[in-house]
Amino acid sequence: MSMASEPTEVALLALERAHELALNGQGLVSPNPLVGAVVIQGDEVVGEGWHQGPGTPHAEAMALALAGPRAQGGTVVCTLEPCSHHGRTPPCTDALISAGVSRVVVGAADPLERDRAGGMSVLRDAGIDVVLAGEDEQTTCRALNHAFITHALTGRPHVTLKLATSLDGKVATETGETRWITGEESRSFVHQSRACADAVAVGIGTVIADDPALTVRDLEMSYRPPLRIVFDRSARLPLTAQLVETAAELPVLCVVGPDADVERCRALVERSVGIMVAEDIDDALTQLGAADIQSLYLEGGPTLAAAFLAAGAVDWVDWFVAPIMIGGDGAPGALSGPGLGPLADVPRLIEAASYDLGGDTLIAGRLRDLPD
Repeated sequence: MSMASEPTEVALLALERAHELALNGQGLVSPNPLVGAVVIQGDEVVGEGWHQGPGTPHAEAMALALAGPRAQGGTVVCTLEPCSHHGRTPPCTDALISAGVSRVVVGAADPLERDRAGGMSVLRDAGIDVVLAGEDEQTTCRALNHAFITHALTGRPHVTLKLATSLDGKVATETGETRWITGEESRSFVHQSRACADAVAVGIGTVIADDPALTVRDLEMSYRPPLRIVFDRSARLPLTAQLVETAAELPVLCVVGPDADVERCRALVERSVGIMVAEDIDDALTQLGAADIQSLYLEGGPTLAAAFLAAGAVDWVDWFVAPIMIGGDGAPGALSGPGLGPLADVPRLIEAASYDLGGDTLIAGRLRDLPD
């Protein structure tokens, strides 16, 4: 059987649709990837699917089930390479072969398939044409699963640093007032980002100053509540903090240093707060990755944000700038500490983009490429 060299125009349109479908799984699928699939017969869409979460059918299986016998001889377009292994569900490659499809168009390779039979290889061995999308489509589909890919290839979470400042770079007034620098639309964006993350983290300084709950509020989407993390080297987390008082209902993890006070740690554990002992940021991220935390939404404050940047531990930045000026020598800036080096070496966003959010400006971009 001849091998198709590139996807057709119809298949590319189906891939765009598969990408839209995959987004239905945001906040639900981790530690699995976001995947969407479309079955086409000629120019007609005969089945669609997306992965809804661990233990549920994969996108390809859902789409094939909806297509039924119309899938035979058709093309399946999926955002990620079909899996070849038995996990909570059977391999997608088996379902595709059994359905008798003639072609599969893949948006991006699955890094986990490198150590398995290889989904694309299994399909080709079964006589199915397999077409890998072009470079631009691959980039788009890989970005859909930046957390999954980062975790699969590095063993650590993908870290997004969120900062919110005034035009003059302040995160609070001299008296410590922080609510609210940004507007309602920006705050809604942050809550959606929390819902899509496996974990949300702040430093102990932010907890003491603001007593945040770090919960997700006012969203219509379905999601699994993220793990709430406090980086607190000396275990200073107040027992009266909202995080501690709600730990029995929504998990909280306190990341402490090796020299943290044992009695304070014990008191937190008695109140349902988990304790992780870590030497440094790299050690903490390694342990979080080992616990299947694939995405970490880091909300500061200035000390923790600067420490993560200095450690080279940030993958993506969401920086919200409000159209206000705060001023004051004593008003804290976004990043504290000794600085991040000479201008030639400071972190710089790659392909940064800006968006208007109700008058605020969101500047977003990568600090490093996804691992290959």
